[in-house]
Amino acid sequence: MAQDGSEELRVGQARGPYDLDALATRPQELENSHLDLGSVLVPVVEGGQVTVEMSEAHQPQNVYLVTPIGRISVTAFAAPKSPGMWREVVRELAGSLRDDGATTSVEDGHWGREVVAETDGVTHRFIGVDGPRWLVRCVGSGPTENADDLARLSRAVLAETVVRRGSEPFPPRDPLPIVLPPVLAEQVAAAQQQMFADPAAGQNPQNQPPQNQPPQAPVAGAVPVATDESGPVAGGALDQVAHATVYGENTYRDHADAAVADTGDEPPATEAPTGPAEDDDPQPPSSGSAMQRFLRRR
Repeated sequence: MAQDGSEELRVGQARGPYDLDALATRPQELENSHLDLGSVLVPVVEGGQVTVEMSEAHQPQNVYLVTPIGRISVTAFAAPKSPGMWREVVRELAGSLRDDGATTSVEDGHWGREVVAETDGVTHRFIGVDGPRWLVRCVGSGPTENADDLARLSRAVLAETVVRRGSEPFPPRDPLPIVLPPVLAEQVAAAQQQMFADPAAGQNPQNQPPQNQPPQAPVAGAVPVATDESGPVAGGALDQVAHATVYGENTYRDHADAAVADTGDEPPATEAPTGPAEDDDPQPPSSGSAMQRFLRRR
């Protein structure tokens, strides 16, 4: 129990996205279940892969969880103290996608408005949540026939994501810094050297599935938190990072980056999306509980 008598907030309760400062769970407990990217700790999906996308300048641009039904990315941005930035971004993002020819709609999700865009048989879903001086955005992209399952999995990932805002000042809408885990940073450095030597090498390595064509392997749920010192859990975050793939600049432009990063006047305050979790059945704290619910309901 928390000191004020209320229930402790712990990862595994599907009550996120969590603010690290409000959590009873320590980051060290998430070593084998979450990919620690500095500003965000993202739960990996067992049976999936971790991939890093490099920019034309040979710098890490995006980190994806690649699953059999699509890929998911989670990014945190600085926000003003007053909530409501996502509502402003939704309008800009939907307009940008429509201007580029995508079939676009705005749907009501668990946390509020979600932007859905479809183009060439691929569906992209943008989910945003306002937090204390941060906004976290989840993007799920995959074949349209998997859109419903991918939407549920994206929400499950977001419900177990942790945001590490830090105390440094950042202008609203600036992306919070991404810090790659050491093993992944070493792979990126090696990939940079290879790309400088052979620019074509990073565009489509042999072991990287084509975009929007995830590997056809079963997803068995998220990996539980390791409770001993036996090393990386097979299929866990450390294991997935150790086998991550680094590839070149993607042809798909992430419209949300342009919309969120457009620093202008702070949007007016609006109500922050709230509401009870969709599944109220009691679950023991486990880093995989959200993903396990998803799998049971498929």
